[in-house]
Amino acid sequence: MTAVLTAIGLMSGTSMDGIDVALLRTDGERVSGFGPWLTRSYDAHLRTRLRAVLGGQGEVAAVERAVTEAHVEAIRFFIEENDISIRDIDIIGFHGHTVLHLPAKRRTWQLGDGALLARALGVDVVNDFRSADVAAGGEGAPLAPLYHQALAHELARPLAVLNLGGVGNLTWIGAEGAPIAFDTGPGNALIDDWLRRWGAGEMDRDGAIAAAGRVDGDRLAAMLAHSYFERRPPKSLDRDDFAGLDLEGLSLQDGAATLTAFTAAAVARGLRLLPAPPRRWLVTGGGRHNPTLMAMLHAHLGVPVAPVEAVGWRGDALEAEAFAFLAVRSRKGLALSLPSTTGVARPLTGGVYHPA
Repeated sequence: MTAVLTAIGLMSGTSMDGIDVALLRTDGERVSGFGPWLTRSYDAHLRTRLRAVLGGQGEVAAVERAVTEAHVEAIRFFIEENDISIRDIDIIGFHGHTVLHLPAKRRTWQLGDGALLARALGVDVVNDFRSADVAAGGEGAPLAPLYHQALAHELARPLAVLNLGGVGNLTWIGAEGAPIAFDTGPGNALIDDWLRRWGAGEMDRDGAIAAAGRVDGDRLAAMLAHSYFERRPPKSLDRDDFAGLDLEGLSLQDGAATLTAFTAAAVARGLRLLPAPPRRWLVTGGGRHNPTLMAMLHAHLGVPVAPVEAVGWRGDALEAEAFAFLAVRSRKGLALSLPSTTGVARPLTGGVYHPA
């Protein structure tokens, strides 16, 4: 029998809101138990420092250390809050924070010092999950599809799992065979950045600002003419690949409405790239909390669209859980990516191991 390990997964998403921590019991193929989870928010100063090094510029080494230390504190808080002994943790999956993702140039960069994390906590760590895939010619993303497939083994198919973080990505799971995955386009990042530009907060809470605006159809059509949407998958995006959009002259509300419509329409454009239409869409990531965006998705897709909680999954923990799962797979030499998920030539393991 394959050994079941107790793993903690860590995720710092492109929205830069904080660190997700989740505990999982898994053999790397099936999940045998779900432990607690939490999100530990970044303080405003660290969030500002993170934004300053996007693209791999500026005081990267100092920010990487600060990000790693924030992860150490997040785990310490997590185990204290949940009365867990650190000695009971077999492995930590440490994604880090992506500051650069240019797979066409075979470059991807996630800030996070795995060796420092292992020393500080006295637990084995796997990090740098994407580099091996990118070095082998893959996109390096998305990496959660194998976890989605493991969770969905009893659900009706074809099924789509849509993650709306800073960038949107989907996993298509058919009745048999390997999952298909790719980045759909923007997620929440463009909307969040638009609100910050207006000094209107960090996010469009409940989609209220977009709901009060009007979609500019001409601008939306221009956005959807981007060459990315013509590419066949596998394909992936950097957080800022759509940063140069023309929004000049739009009000706060109309800009938010247009960008929200862009996110939903970009997902719908991905339908033609799938072998068969999904019977159902399950949405994870922060975007599932935006009713304006969810309504636009339903209008475009024409089938049930629901948060992943509808099938008992934990949306706020899902990506952290995925990296706990992938850390176990990495230690067992199992594939983290496939030709159908990242475009790598063959199923490929990855991750860098740091023993305590």
